[in-house]
Amino acid sequence: MLGTARSVNGALIRLTAERWTHVTEEHCELAGLSYEVLESIESPEVVYQGLAGELLAARQLVPGKFLVVVYREQTAEEGFVITAFLTRRIRQLEKRRKVWPR
Repeated sequence: MLGTARSVNGALIRLTAERWTHVTEEHCELAGLSYEVLESIESPEVVYQGLAGELLAARQLVPGKFLVVVYREQTAEEGFVITAFLTRRIRQLEKRRKVWPR
């Protein structure tokens, strides 16, 4: 396990070594940013609802570039990271239902 972060809903979200390998193989630009991934879960600017029950936490890293962390809360107490990516297309996420802040 690489680390955990408390989501805005209070669930403890795990970032496992297996998931981090998946993230960095698909998005090599995130190598070295595991702390920022966990920080985005704990202190997002906004959280959107995914299409299959997952949540997407977004936080701006530099002007115009956002880190998006996709995670699932299995219960009210725990969950896990699915993936993460960088995007400049925040407008695409804004089409989803915003769950935080309300």
